[in-house]
Amino acid sequence: MTSGVLTGTIALYITLVAFGNITDFDSNQQFVRHVLAMDTTFKDDDLMWRAIDSTALQDTAYVAIIVWETLSALVLLAATAMWFAGPPTGRVRRARQTGTVGLLMLMLLFGAGFIGIGGEWFAMWQSEKWNGLEAATRVFMISGIVLLLIHLLPSAPAERTDPGSED
Repeated sequence: MTSGVLTGTIALYITLVAFGNITDFDSNQQFVRHVLAMDTTFKDDDLMWRAIDSTALQDTAYVAIIVWETLSALVLLAATAMWFAGPPTGRVRRARQTGTVGLLMLMLLFGAGFIGIGGEWFAMWQSEKWNGLEAATRVFMISGIVLLLIHLLPSAPAERTDPGSED
């Protein structure tokens, strides 16, 4: 049950994030535009060649982020349903596998996307106004902790009594 609740919590979070980005498109669109344009970072010629000034490319990146968030949310919602559905035979393995995919999707988005590409490649860490590294790190870490827990916690009576169980 713990694994299902934790997966459901992350599913709720990313569902609300995706919903917010879809229904209030402009707010985070501006964030993505400023990060990619690097217009609030140090004006270092050795870095500024990386800037993307095309609003079409910036908006394409933002839409891709929203699509990835939405897919992650759907995968995690499906995993949550699996944790709580039917008898445990085979369900735990499928729930764990699906949850792993969803959590890794979030870790890729927030780790590789926001921390790696946004934070380092586009020097988001230099911006006082458009710096999302703290939030990205928080989501990355929480997703990682949940990922570890769903693989470490026994989730069915068979797992607690039979360590060699296939589930």
